[in-house]
Amino acid sequence: MKFLAFAALAAAVVSAFPALELPTGIPRSLSEFKEKHPYTAKRSKAHCRKTITIRASKTDTDDVANDFLSGLRQANNGGTLYLPKGKTFVIGKPLDLTFLNDVQVHLEGEIKFTNDTAYWQKHAFAHPFQNSLMFWKWGGKNIKIYGNGVLNGNGQRWWNEFAGLEILDPSNTYLRPILFYAENATGLEFEGIHFKDSPCWTTFFVTSKHISFKDVACTAESNNATALPKNSDFFDSLNVEHVSVERAWVNVGDDCFSPKSNATDLYVNTMYCNGTHGQSMGSIGQYAGEKSFIKDVVIENLWMLNGQHSARLKSWAGPNVGYGFIDNVTFRNFWNANNEYSAFLDSCYFNINATTCSQYPSQVNISNVNFENFSGYTSGKYGRAVARLTCSPNAVCENIKFKNFSVTSPCGGEPVVICDGISGDLGIPCVKSTSPEATAALKDKCSTAMATLPKPTPWL
Repeated sequence: MKFLAFAALAAAVVSAFPALELPTGIPRSLSEFKEKHPYTAKRSKAHCRKTITIRASKTDTDDVANDFLSGLRQANNGGTLYLPKGKTFVIGKPLDLTFLNDVQVHLEGEIKFTNDTAYWQKHAFAHPFQNSLMFWKWGGKNIKIYGNGVLNGNGQRWWNEFAGLEILDPSNTYLRPILFYAENATGLEFEGIHFKDSPCWTTFFVTSKHISFKDVACTAESNNATALPKNSDFFDSLNVEHVSVERAWVNVGDDCFSPKSNATDLYVNTMYCNGTHGQSMGSIGQYAGEKSFIKDVVIENLWMLNGQHSARLKSWAGPNVGYGFIDNVTFRNFWNANNEYSAFLDSCYFNINATTCSQYPSQVNISNVNFENFSGYTSGKYGRAVARLTCSPNAVCENIKFKNFSVTSPCGGEPVVICDGISGDLGIPCVKSTSPEATAALKDKCSTAMATLPKPTPWL
């Protein structure tokens, strides 16, 4: 997994590929993103809302959790909790914030969690989905968190101690908290906030609806090359509907956007993703006997850089998994640079070998998926293969279409799309994984990108 800080993206890319340049107008750092997409906090109808302030922390261990809780209680039902620039507010114990109604948090300073890993593992809130832990839990109606401030998970110690472990390993007991968790929330807005250094997933929303992000940033950057951030997804969900993301800068070591079981009506517009696992539908179908689904999704205007995959769909296979479907998903206007596959349908998730996957295939149907206006280049890891779709023999994969798909390989030669088990015409040529064409394409590996990238994308 390549993990490059966006702040050093231009230098890193030039170092690896001397002639490689991003298209004009594409931000190369968090500061450039903010310059291109400036955010100014607007306190709408401020004269009508009471404003609450609380004391700031004096040291990194000065826990103001009780003050924060008190401030939100006072601001609840029509007020605003104001956390000013230049101040840090340390949270050192779990907070139950599920009582909220018509409340705003104007964050210009920094909320920072303590890194007492043993304490949090013992006292944090827990959710059974993938053994999740949470620093706090939010819930209620009409909640807005906005400003140019930072929500800091203080993740470095967690990453150091988790190095070499896997989140989905059944024997793993080292659990890490999620930076922002909400349940039973309706009308949850984020504007301008920088989500920073989460120990695990950055956000997780459960049984919630009408969630929106605008002009936000999400980063996870390690100072230890042997302990990189892991599982630091920007967005994860369970049982949600009506989600929108508009203008986001994401530099993490896992999924850029990853709705999981039972998600409906999702819209993403304008995201820059570096070092990620992609725009991932799922994974779904993890738990035995459970039905899960993702439907009605549009993701458009994406810049996918230096990651694992670009547009991705993931469903579980194995002897004890669930079933379900992914339906009506459009990936549109994707610019790729140095990703392994630009489009990837994986029906053998997670870490299932071909033999086991064949014996216990996925039971998740995939239908009505569109890949429109894809350009740029892969990494060459899979040679001239630039996209791969593998459908389970136990499932139906139909009406999957490519339109204006011009992704190429830095290895040169004719790019190849590999597809197995897909019903109908994809709109572009594709070959089976067992074909001579696929075998040759996969062997034709390289590690040098082509010198010239496309002109600025038309949707800029």
